[in-house]
Amino acid sequence: MELIFLGTSAGVPTRTRNVTAILLDLQHPTRGGLWLFDCGEGTQHQLLHTAYHPGKLDKIFITHLHGDHLFGLPGLLCSRSMAGNANPLTIYGPAGTGEFVETTLRLSGSWTDYPLEVIEITEGLVLDDGDYTVTARPLNHPVECYGYRIEAHDKPGALDAAALIADGVKPGPLFQRLKQGDTSPCPAALQLAREVDVMVHEATLETAMEEKANSRGHSSTRQAAALAREANVGRLIVTHVSSRYDARGCEKLLAECRDVFPACELANDFTKVSV
Repeated sequence: MELIFLGTSAGVPTRTRNVTAILLDLQHPTRGGLWLFDCGEGTQHQLLHTAYHPGKLDKIFITHLHGDHLFGLPGLLCSRSMAGNANPLTIYGPAGTGEFVETTLRLSGSWTDYPLEVIEITEGLVLDDGDYTVTARPLNHPVECYGYRIEAHDKPGALDAAALIADGVKPGPLFQRLKQGDTSPCPAALQLAREVDVMVHEATLETAMEEKANSRGHSSTRQAAALAREANVGRLIVTHVSSRYDARGCEKLLAECRDVFPACELANDFTKVSV
């Protein structure tokens, strides 16, 4: 699997960071699979700077309905149709996702020429297609918000275990990754994160501004790193960075995370992470 960060800014875009969107290229040996987690404004434009085409997307997972995670969705859906794509697409998200999609398409006189399904999720199993399992847990945020845990089933012959061991990946029944939505610390986040290979978690503000972050349903650098340590994750990738931070400020955020959990990276737009 490979993660491609299309947007890493919190709330609003900056000159160097777009708002939240993350691609997951499943890189399955016998089937395709390109999933998108959140779709902030401008996501389709970010896609143009990658090797990926919107027509290859088959699943979109929305964590919550705040605009910086959602407002790019209608445009992406329409552009996908205008390009002549006939591949079906399924959108997963909290209550209201279907109404948002239906209303924006209807009021703008838009439509899709491909099968489009919207599934509004609740806590628990979201999908199990035989190769991958996705589960969701509600997080602590002002609106209904979910974190997702993705588990890839390890089937005999499907993965080269020797190569994985050589690359430092522990063999086992599952190779896992996790995408958290916006959240302040909560038990569900720990439950989702336990023993994952890669955890993607927001770190909106620095440790000194932790109280402010929590008051808005967000986490500080220290809190994201502490969760990674407690959950015994393999690697932590922090994202959803406040627009107040320039490059030097982001270096400080990363240093604060690494003081608590050294195996940490701070994602930039178009950062790629192999899982």
